[in-house]
Amino acid sequence: MSSQSTPQMHLPVPRRGRGILKPVSSRYEIRHIDAFDWLRECKANSIEAVVTDPPYGLVEYTEKELQKRQNGRGGIWRLPPAFDGSKRMPLPRFTVLTQADQQLLRDFFNRFAGLLERVMVPGGHVFIATNPLISHIVYDSFLKAQFEKRAEIIRTVYTLRGGDRPKNAHDEFSEVTVMPKSCWEPWGLFRKPCEGRVQDNLRKWHTGGLRRISTTEPFKDLITSSPAKKKEREIAPHPSLKPQCFLRQIVRASLPLGKGIILDPFMGSGSTMAAADACGLQSIGLEVRQEYFAMARSAIPRLSKLKV
Repeated sequence: MSSQSTPQMHLPVPRRGRGILKPVSSRYEIRHIDAFDWLRECKANSIEAVVTDPPYGLVEYTEKELQKRQNGRGGIWRLPPAFDGSKRMPLPRFTVLTQADQQLLRDFFNRFAGLLERVMVPGGHVFIATNPLISHIVYDSFLKAQFEKRAEIIRTVYTLRGGDRPKNAHDEFSEVTVMPKSCWEPWGLFRKPCEGRVQDNLRKWHTGGLRRISTTEPFKDLITSSPAKKKEREIAPHPSLKPQCFLRQIVRASLPLGKGIILDPFMGSGSTMAAADACGLQSIGLEVRQEYFAMARSAIPRLSKLKV
């Protein structure tokens, strides 16, 4: 909401058509709708922050690949059952993306960043999860849409891919790893340009900076984060669930004065909405897949109440 809005939730789009907004609490609302359809109707300068983990490989969320994941064999989600004795959760393999897949990725994020540039208020920040192998494609789209790259948030997490020996030649090349074991997840941080000075933008739009951890400690670009806890995964069994301990730090930082709306256009199980609600912040979530939308309706209030 802009600086002219009242404390109640003010919807940036009309209540009409498929996927009508579902009031859940006074702080968050969710909608079963395609994010691009919603963004095209959204009022200009109506969203203060975006925190999202999009389907940035795209192909991994096709029905074909999700079915392979569910069956536990084949496809982009295929992983060895263990690494050095530790069982791993399925993760998409971005090394198998074709040139055509990468072009679809560019087209997807070019459209997404262009729509966001219109609906976000000046000084609004975008936190977007990505992957070291494809982050350059994602970031380029935001730069083309005239967003300013402000930083790259490093989420340290030690359950990601990499570190494997050559397939079907483990013993022959026992001292070789095909690629580094990944220990971090990048989150791009972009800002729509401010109107004038940051202090002027903060006064008018309540955006332009990031909320500090405390008066003596700034928000940092390195966040140590364990995987989502067992309890969180039981509540929200989504393939890309992010932990509340991490998301609550991100959403809090995204609204420097604690005022405005946080949007997650690809909310999945609603973990961003839950984090915002736990921090007392307003948010809107969009999800096109029915199963994930239903999951979010159930999971958000339960995730929000978790102690982290």
